Amino acid sequence: MRAAAQQLAELLGRLPDSVSSLKPTEDGWEAHVEVVELERIPDTTSVMASYRVALDEDGELISYERTRRYTRGMIDRPT
Repeated sequence: MRAAAQQLAELLGRLPDSVSSLKPTEDGWEAHVEVVELERIPDTTSVMASYRVALDEDGELISYERTRRYTRGMIDRPT
């Protein structure tokens, strides 16, 4: 996951903030990675993005897709 996070950072020009999920797939792994897209003050108003990242069996990045943007202080609500 560390190697994939570094690859994602090189593509996005931003360091990943955290990994919110990681699960095995038939072809390797799928992860959801949180990235700070725009830092603001106070920190709770910073704009975050969640990326779905596909990795092969060796942990190499295959693809990524931004799935969501939100403010850091936003709380998920059940639907």
